[in-house]
Amino acid sequence: MPFDTFANPWPPREDLRITSVRAITTAPEGTPLVVVRIDTNEPGLYGLGCATFTQRYRAVVTFVEEHLARLLIGRYPGDIGDLTRLAGFSGYWRGGPVTNNAISGIDQALWDIAGKRAGMPVHELLGGKVRAAADTYLHASGRTIGETMDHAHELIAQGWRHVRLQLSTPGGGGYGAPAVPTEYPDAPYGNGWSARDYLRRVPALFEAARETLPENIELLHDVHSRLTPSEAVWLARTLEPYRLFFLEDVLPPEHWDRLPEVRAASGTPIAVGELTTSLTDAVHLVRDGGVDFIRSHVSDIGGLTPARKIADLAELSGVRTAWHGPGDTSPIGAAANVALDVTSAAFGIQEGHVYNDATHEVFPGTLRIEDGWLRPNEAPGWGIEINEVAAARYPAELSGHDAWAAGVRRPDGALEAP
Repeated sequence: MPFDTFANPWPPREDLRITSVRAITTAPEGTPLVVVRIDTNEPGLYGLGCATFTQRYRAVVTFVEEHLARLLIGRYPGDIGDLTRLAGFSGYWRGGPVTNNAISGIDQALWDIAGKRAGMPVHELLGGKVRAAADTYLHASGRTIGETMDHAHELIAQGWRHVRLQLSTPGGGGYGAPAVPTEYPDAPYGNGWSARDYLRRVPALFEAARETLPENIELLHDVHSRLTPSEAVWLARTLEPYRLFFLEDVLPPEHWDRLPEVRAASGTPIAVGELTTSLTDAVHLVRDGGVDFIRSHVSDIGGLTPARKIADLAELSGVRTAWHGPGDTSPIGAAANVALDVTSAAFGIQEGHVYNDATHEVFPGTLRIEDGWLRPNEAPGWGIEINEVAAARYPAELSGHDAWAAGVRRPDGALEAP
């Protein structure tokens, strides 16, 4: 009888097997979300994991169902490390957001199963809490400085102690705030965006914030990978008087090797990592002295298992975590973030997102932010289910990011990093 290479490589502890692996897509807020569901031969025992790569979600679905499912079906779900390594090695070429989001969905679903089998929440499987809750930040934005301050005051009144401030910059490349017309309508590209305009406006925003907002409120800002190393140094130095909690994504990934220069030139803390697409990328940022906060999107680096390793490395390196957590993270992914937050001594801050009512309908048990704090569920696993009937009422469509990115250009027409 031929040897079955996809069978368990060693005798499992019990007769528990994976019977189905599939991807579920839904968009209750209009943003495509991908969740992997792994079923077992034990009735009612299944796990959910976040595999959301909004911009290329169909590729992730194909990867999960047509490439990885056959590696897992029949296997014992307790061998999380072996199964996720197999999923990564089997394609030969490794890394990238499609691969890693597919693996993340599997990884987190297996952790969910492990928690349900143990009758424990995932954070207890990771060693238990070192804090009661994770402090969060939300984003305040506006077309003008006054609008941004008004939005920040609203968030502060609702209980947030950390607020990210973003201001509209003229042109189609503006990020994190409402779009406003370009200042270069007669340029070769009539809706162009200028980094120099951006650099003129940001210091004024934070000068107003320190004059207007309470002194104890921590301020953050996202550059969105738009600057050169020299521009990043200038901005970090200019913002020093305003005592930012962190300045995010000052350089594009192509220039991350220059981050230690930026960090050494200013006392403004640097947060980078949203665009890491492998465990190795994140390791380099932490190990090589380029960041004060590591900002990886957990599913883009392969899930909870590699993120735990990064959190441990961050603790040993004096770096803090600030996991990416916007609306293109599913509630399962948000639960994984919080499990890391409350179990790691390296925790710094957690990006928050207030999910709408439709999302809570699709994902019963979705975490709610209370007075700026996120607490994990105490139910076994993630403590979150999925209502597939409700999910089907919110079908995913292709992301609008492609159309937006195509218009992020300088006044001369050259593409800018989105």
